[in-house]
Amino acid sequence: MEEKEKKKTLKIFAAAAFFNDLGSDMIYPIWPLFVTTVLGANMAVLGFIDGFGEAIVSISQAISGYISDRIRKRKVFVWMGYLLGSASRAGYAFSSAWRHLLFFRILDRAGKIRGAPRDAIIADISSDENRGSNFGILRAMDNFGAVCGIIVCILLFKLIGYRNLFLLASVPSVIGAFLVFSKAAEEKKSDSRIYQNFSFKNLNGNFKLFLLLSSFFALGSFSYSFLLVYAKNSGFKPVFVPILYLIFNSIAFLVSVPFGKLSDKIGRKAVLFISYAFWAMVCLNFILVRSYPAIIATFVLYGLHKGSLEPSQKAFISELAPDNFRASCLGSFQMVTGLVALPASLTAGVLWEKMGMRIPFYFSLILTVAAILMLFFVSPPARKVFREQS
Repeated sequence: MEEKEKKKTLKIFAAAAFFNDLGSDMIYPIWPLFVTTVLGANMAVLGFIDGFGEAIVSISQAISGYISDRIRKRKVFVWMGYLLGSASRAGYAFSSAWRHLLFFRILDRAGKIRGAPRDAIIADISSDENRGSNFGILRAMDNFGAVCGIIVCILLFKLIGYRNLFLLASVPSVIGAFLVFSKAAEEKKSDSRIYQNFSFKNLNGNFKLFLLLSSFFALGSFSYSFLLVYAKNSGFKPVFVPILYLIFNSIAFLVSVPFGKLSDKIGRKAVLFISYAFWAMVCLNFILVRSYPAIIATFVLYGLHKGSLEPSQKAFISELAPDNFRASCLGSFQMVTGLVALPASLTAGVLWEKMGMRIPFYFSLILTVAAILMLFFVSPPARKVFREQS
């Protein structure tokens, strides 16, 4: 693929990411309030629903990544994923009990089949010198879509209510699906017979250690819903909660590209240290303070964490993975860390209900410190992570 075509492809995927997150983040700021107040679920149920959704994400990404490498096609998973996400939001609008959400949550999170194939496309059209930057651009457009979606939520929520907002939120992802289906190019892959040699056990120690420490970190990285409910319980009015969501997404939008470029310059590992440190500070702040200014500042830190984590993390995995298995490795990584999300949010919900709303942050802080210590032992990514076959 020529350089001009690569740039066009990046722009199309960035635009599609914007539209999809525009729709999804029209509802995310009010999601925990909808589940707990309108449908009457408690925090443990909210944690289960959110964690269950992330587990579905992990499985769908692993499956789509494997099949994508196997059939040497990527684009079809992306536009199909956007359509599934759109359909799920319409389903939320008609749910009358929290149990009804489970099917549509599966549909919504199954839409993440787009993740690993899309990331593999971005990795394929990138070089070592701009891979972090390109992932940063994609993440920035995700976050910009989120910012715009939150603004729409704030402006329309009181006027049209939960359910009409959910219906409206289903529209932008259809636009994203159309853009990818009709405009995006896809590199033709070579013979797939080499895929027969793929085996997770043959990935090297650095990949496995990074996967392990990422799982530790993910176990403590419970859903953002807990942060929003914490703010509400600390005195913020429900109408202000979407503004806190807007704050951290705006910060993430602003810093995604700079942190992606920084990872190109100083290395993915260094930026990951920074990102983990931001999350540790989020936990400390929620443990120690409850004043309005401190909570707002904590959402700024959370935005810095979100904006710095994904570009460096995805570039890191992409460079550990061999070219022919990028989607499989990205999907496997998302599967393992995503499966941890179910016990993460469920555990946080139970700790919240049984021991108090600060306890999940103590738990997360301990796991974050463990992940940081383990990261010291991961070597910079090599260009080849399979051992030679005899």
